Amino acid sequence: MIWFTADTHFGHANIIKYCNRPFSNVKEMDEEIINRWNVTIKSNDIVYHLGDFSMGDPRKYYSQLNGTVYIIPGSHDKDLKKLDSKFILLPLYTLKYNKELFILCHYALRTFYHSYYGTFQLYGHSHGKLPKRGRAMDVGVDTNNFYPYSIDKIKFELGKIPFGVELEEKI
Repeated sequence: MIWFTADTHFGHANIIKYCNRPFSNVKEMDEEIINRWNVTIKSNDIVYHLGDFSMGDPRKYYSQLNGTVYIIPGSHDKDLKKLDSKFILLPLYTLKYNKELFILCHYALRTFYHSYYGTFQLYGHSHGKLPKRGRAMDVGVDTNNFYPYSIDKIKFELGKIPFGVELEEKI
């Protein structure tokens, strides 16, 4: 199974206050996000993490997570170089899955490759504060009760939206 998430902010105490997360401290937050990840993700699953993985050394958290995790750098990922580089993707990554395209980026894009033809765009960074637009979706932990999203759930939710819906708005 393929999964997506973003904005775990492991080790980042201030994110609790900034995003009004329901944790009393960073240790509790980290443990609960890791627990929810591991009850969802199996060892042979693939996870695309769309940035803001951790503050500080990511190895401390990466080693505790189920699945093969690929990280697209976010605005707080200064220490990703400490991980094996084969798990670090480009800041803008295109995933092809069953003839469908997924544009993956830490940031929401107003327009993206083949958006008028049904491509999906997944992002983080905004912690659920951006209004929904077309076939783009914030997959950050703050938008899904601190659980990752399955590719099937994303396709189900975004697949209901007609192609080119973002054209209806004046740019």
